Amino acid sequence: MNDDPDASAAVNDADVTTPPAGRSPRPRVRRASTSTERRKGRKSLAEGAYANLRARILDNRMMPGDQFTEGELASILNMSRTPIREAMLRLASEGLVEVRPRHGMRVKPISVTDMREIYDVLMALESEAAALAALREDRGDAIERMREAIRDMDRALERDDRKAWAAADERFHMLLVEAGGNSRIRDLVQTFVGQSHRVRMLTLSLRPLPTASTRDHEAVVDAVAARDPERARHIHHEHRRTSGQLLVDLLAHHGLIRL
Repeated sequence: MNDDPDASAAVNDADVTTPPAGRSPRPRVRRASTSTERRKGRKSLAEGAYANLRARILDNRMMPGDQFTEGELASILNMSRTPIREAMLRLASEGLVEVRPRHGMRVKPISVTDMREIYDVLMALESEAAALAALREDRGDAIERMREAIRDMDRALERDDRKAWAAADERFHMLLVEAGGNSRIRDLVQTFVGQSHRVRMLTLSLRPLPTASTRDHEAVVDAVAARDPERARHIHHEHRRTSGQLLVDLLAHHGLIRL
């Protein structure tokens, strides 16, 4: 007989299997709860909804000013409203949409002032990341990966493929930021690059062939490789200042005050 009341309470009738005659009862092995799996499933659906909607916004398939109800988005993505709602809130935190109670979401427009402010932030953060990359001891293969992105930019310009050039250019900037090793700078840059991406794509055909931009990238990589933080910071600061001013001037020249 077991004299320990806690021990006897730990295994109740629901936890004991009925043994064959002559054998002692054995605790039943319960199946693990599926609540964790359900949470993981919901998170995966929300992540998928976010990635899908974000891609549509950045590629201008969902244009500034477009408005969608939760039901419409659920129908477009063929999923329930719960992951849609989570995705909308995440997009709103990145400044891409405005969430309106009972009205779903509205893709936020971008003005010339917005773009000027975005490039001010990118100029400061990315130039600091370039300096950090020059100081960092362990950069892995960051230098070679950045040089490969530059080669991809050159190849895209040779065949006048501006979309491919823009993709390689964006990849270069994120590689440079990642090389700096500061995750908070990286996350902030990703947010502001996302906000500016739509305008960059809409004005891609309006700008001169961006050969100077590629050469700026080569110079900043050379400075990072030479472990010269001040030179890396200065080159990239000027690069972002010049490219930001070019974009703002294009918008103003073509009367695109608000997109």
